[in-house]
Amino acid sequence: MVDKHEANRGGRVGVEPIPPWPGQLIDMGDARIHVRTTPKGPPETAVFVHGLAGSATNWTDLMGELSDEVRGVAVDLPGAGHSPEPADGDYSVPAHARALVRVVEALGEGPVHLFGNSMGGAVSVRVAATRPDLVRSLTLVSPALPDLLPRYGPARIAMSATPRLGELAVRWLGALPPERRAQATFSMCYADSGRVHPERLHEAIEELRHRDALPHAGAAMVGCARAIVREYFRVGPDNLWRQAERVRAPTLVVYGLRDRLVHARMAHRAGRVFRDVRLVTLPHAGHVAQMEYPELVAREARRLLAYTRTPLRRTA
Repeated sequence: MVDKHEANRGGRVGVEPIPPWPGQLIDMGDARIHVRTTPKGPPETAVFVHGLAGSATNWTDLMGELSDEVRGVAVDLPGAGHSPEPADGDYSVPAHARALVRVVEALGEGPVHLFGNSMGGAVSVRVAATRPDLVRSLTLVSPALPDLLPRYGPARIAMSATPRLGELAVRWLGALPPERRAQATFSMCYADSGRVHPERLHEAIEELRHRDALPHAGAAMVGCARAIVREYFRVGPDNLWRQAERVRAPTLVVYGLRDRLVHARMAHRAGRVFRDVRLVTLPHAGHVAQMEYPELVAREARRLLAYTRTPLRRTA
């Protein structure tokens, strides 16, 4: 299933947004993970994984768009959102992948449709490659797969990962008002920050205030930034592109042509590497297309879901 499609611009800023989905902690013995879920009903389950400095609320609108197709479970990765910090302080992509595997296993609902954005895309690729029995399909939105050509956004992440500089940067950012930080984040991640609904901005500010009160927030941010940088320089069979070659699940990869963090040229490599892939480029989207254009991402996700239910689809 190899296809490339450019979606037209859509707009829904004037629509009153739905509230965040209710959350709960999943107790896995030695760890607890916070998830947000849509109501039960659809027979299949989708699991959604956020990126660096994100949380389960990054998927609120897309989960709503797909709630008639799949039961949605959005994960706060360890140390993010409302999930406690990991006991071992490990924020690496492999550690996040292990936590995600445990969540999917704890759901006990069989293989899931896995969605990942940015760093969450990297985590999802690793899970799909190493535990194919748990993944029915894979949807990646601007996945943070290795790209060593220098760009402004990734350079900021690399700086945040530098010893001492990362901790200093976190302290400096923490001194800024949450309103200013939220606006800066949307300006970086959206192609057009004017599409951010005031209620979504308010929610982001409140989430930052919640994070500021947590003693592990700074360590989580720096640890995740360092994790991304390590993945960019990882060689051998555990390199994420090598992992992508092993993914057997039907895959949808969405890139925003105005993404400041992940360049859309990576679509060409994704098309060569993933076995069963459909590529979608959104001309007016930035780094978080599932937030900026949830209706367009949902449209493409529905096509993937329908494809997975086709008996004659290619499985080799």
